[in-house]
Amino acid sequence: MLSRTCQHAIRAMVAIAQHEGEGYVTAKRVSATLGLPPSFLAKVLQRLTAAGLLVSLRGPTGGVTLGRPAEAIRLADIVTAIDGRMPFDDCLFGWPDCSMDDPCPLHRRWETVTRPLTDLLESASLSETADLARK
Repeated sequence: MLSRTCQHAIRAMVAIAQHEGEGYVTAKRVSATLGLPPSFLAKVLQRLTAAGLLVSLRGPTGGVTLGRPAEAIRLADIVTAIDGRMPFDDCLFGWPDCSMDDPCPLHRRWETVTRPLTDLLESASLSETADLARK
């Protein structure tokens, strides 16, 4: 449902949130923690920085840190920063004009499935997710 890049972005943000308050975390450290190639992770971190979810600092004491408190970052923020939209915004059939006013045959049924998932992404904070990942 989420792109692989988006999944890695969420994992990276969780890893960074677990070091909240410790200053900047190097991309190399996050890369090693997640087992991701550094060049791939760098691109993901750039996109998260461009979205304002991270702040980056170059130099020997640099790295990345959260752009705002983990409690104020929702998983939906990460999803839209990476994928540009929520995963269930598209019509199940791929119909470009599908909407509440002109629904596809399964529009209303699809929405009953996707609404709880969208609500989860919009309500789950990075802080809560990072705390659960520690356990």
